Amino acid sequence: MNQASSPIDYLPIVLMFLVAAGFVVTTMVASHLLGPKRNTKIKLDSFECGIETHGNARLPFSIKYFLVAILFVLFDIEVIFMYPWAVNFRELGMLGVVEVFSFIALLLVGFYYMISKKALKWEE
Repeated sequence: MNQASSPIDYLPIVLMFLVAAGFVVTTMVASHLLGPKRNTKIKLDSFECGIETHGNARLPFSIKYFLVAILFVLFDIEVIFMYPWAVNFRELGMLGVVEVFSFIALLLVGFYYMISKKALKWEE
């Protein structure tokens, strides 16, 4: 027996969203209206982990920092795609296994390309 969902079935989700959004808006408005407003020079300065700023923030630095961050995100996303497969691998059957292994193989090709281009070498 297949039951079709009606719009009333989504009412608890909509109510939860409205309560959460209302809470966020209420607390932000209340903290803005009730909070102290003492703007001093120290409060308006940029904060860098408690360290006083020195010089220009626009100094160039190595692109390898960005490269490592992008590679981390890439391989972190791999885990996100593999988790649903790991949960449902019995239902997916042999086709699911082939698809995941082809996905991993494609990522390994990119990983070996990255190694061949010495993207992770810091000393130069």
